[in-house]
Amino acid sequence: MPELALTESELIQRAASGDSDAFGALVTPHLALFHNGIQRILGNTADTQDALQDALISIHRDLPRFEGRSRFSSWGYKVCLNAALMVRRSRVRIQDMERSESLELGPFDARGHHLEPDHRPEWQEAAQAHVLVEGQEMRECLTRALDELPDTQRIVFILKDLEDWETEDIAVHLQLAAGTVRQRLHRARLLIQARLKTYVTGGRS
Repeated sequence: MPELALTESELIQRAASGDSDAFGALVTPHLALFHNGIQRILGNTADTQDALQDALISIHRDLPRFEGRSRFSSWGYKVCLNAALMVRRSRVRIQDMERSESLELGPFDARGHHLEPDHRPEWQEAAQAHVLVEGQEMRECLTRALDELPDTQRIVFILKDLEDWETEDIAVHLQLAAGTVRQRLHRARLLIQARLKTYVTGGRS
């Protein structure tokens, strides 16, 4: 097919003009990269697919404004990360609503445990299950801490501390100076550490 011989710049021009075949040829080589980046943030297959579809729509819509100052893959990857964060925020809002509704079912303590013995599930009496519950609470604490981070800090923290990217690679993909990446990472780590310290010293007492 003629499109196979086109350069990336030519594919971008045609796709920006509405050529759907050119758009497909442009994004297909990068779909695995886009998908994996979203998956690492969301950790959920269904949410990842939704975010990827939203990202592709955004890429197609904003392509005419792509100035080519970075690689298309870097620009597209950033769009995907933003889409993932938007889905994550929506999911967190839904979870918050569900937790609020659960409070109407009866009295709970500050950690979400039911205060009426007759309503306590059997697994609360098992030591092993108790450990699992506390592990889940720690993960939920980390999730809440991540949700408190500004988007700019959250992306850097996830890429560096959760995905183990090199600082220079993060800077390239997000089109930032390495110093800016380190600054945002430092601020994110401070907040995460503070929230986890609060959980360990006070939330479990």
